[in-house]
Amino acid sequence: MRKRKIAAIALGITLVGAGAAAYVASPTIHAGQTGEAPELGRHGEYAIGTSVKKFALEDRTKITTWGAISGNLTDTDRELSVRFWYPAKTGNGDTAQYSHVMRPPGKDPVTISAQGVAVPDAEAIAGQKYPLVLMSHGFGGWDTQFSNLAEQIASHGYIVASINHADMPIDGVTSFLLSFGNVLVDRTLDQRQILTQILDDAQSGSHTYAAQIDSGNVGLIGYSMGGYGAIASAGAPYDFANDPMSNIPATARTVMEEALEKPLPIKSLVTFSPWGGQPDSRAWTADSIGKINKPVLVIAGNQDDVVNYEEGVKWLFENMTGSDRYMLVYREARHNIVGNDFDLEADGNFTTAEFLKEPVWRSDRLNAINQHFVTAFLDMTLKGDASKADYLNVPTADSNDSNWPIGFGEQLNGKMADAEQSDHWKGFQRRWAVGLEMKRMEKKP
Repeated sequence: MRKRKIAAIALGITLVGAGAAAYVASPTIHAGQTGEAPELGRHGEYAIGTSVKKFALEDRTKITTWGAISGNLTDTDRELSVRFWYPAKTGNGDTAQYSHVMRPPGKDPVTISAQGVAVPDAEAIAGQKYPLVLMSHGFGGWDTQFSNLAEQIASHGYIVASINHADMPIDGVTSFLLSFGNVLVDRTLDQRQILTQILDDAQSGSHTYAAQIDSGNVGLIGYSMGGYGAIASAGAPYDFANDPMSNIPATARTVMEEALEKPLPIKSLVTFSPWGGQPDSRAWTADSIGKINKPVLVIAGNQDDVVNYEEGVKWLFENMTGSDRYMLVYREARHNIVGNDFDLEADGNFTTAEFLKEPVWRSDRLNAINQHFVTAFLDMTLKGDASKADYLNVPTADSNDSNWPIGFGEQLNGKMADAEQSDHWKGFQRRWAVGLEMKRMEKKP
């Protein structure tokens, strides 16, 4: 009996060793791509170029210290830069290095950078049309903070335009209040004016990549305060009855109300951790949120303590009753669920890390999953690719309940779920769809 037991153990060790050897010896089935990225979270078929253009925004105002007291706004010339990514003829050449200087209040400036794959000013592919995706960052963010997401979307056949909103720098409580007050006014107005000018450029063909734009298929992506602006840009008028919206000077409110009366040609909306749903700073009524009639993808962490996941983000999602919508939820994640995986100094100040990083989730993992679902959603809503709905209409609301049986000793080596694994989240590797939830709601008839 003892000999049989020892033999069985030896056989088990042999099988495990053989399986491990086979795993190491065989190349992954997705050569050249990170093994753990889900299927659509990988670079697409297009080489991409990138360039920057400045836009002058007319008839704008600014809240100053005196203006906040008196209610009188200062007229200002507002000029913003927009970073574009677009399908290019070739990817040959030096690739872009995206650098930014963060200036945390009371701390030394911190320079952070990300290596891109796009080639600056590469020649655009002529004679082709691609959907346009406008991106809008959060409070204190910048245009290339999500360059990884922008590059990946562009590589799948999109023109991506990321606004640099140039939020007022913060060095104390007063400057914070002024900066945030201007963001409340500026976000949707920036989005509206810049989108209008980009579409005008598309009509005139003034730039090669602008001539690539399919003006009939426009998507909008907003993070945090960019999401706040994007929700309004997508058709939800603000409610100025509650704080802090009620503190916006009357002149600015009038401008915002007049702008929101003009519909934008947006067909698809993605919001990451959107601000404005939380009860203590609610920017809309349930009725106004229900006026959005475009498909929506909301992405959030269920421990978000900045925009209040339970009473804020969920409230927004549930009250978007005029749209077919999805909500991807990262369990145990807080607010910073999107953005480049920046390398920070080991002894750097914590303020920078807290602004950019998640305490539980790795940034590179978040990026790969975001890219997967955003690509599926945009392909479905802007390109009319109905097959991409299979990636969003997951078989189990909780990814941990996904089921993918395998035989004893079977090595999958990075295989991603397809139609044959119908009980598993499509495009994810076995055991790798964890910690996620997908909620789906249809618009009211």
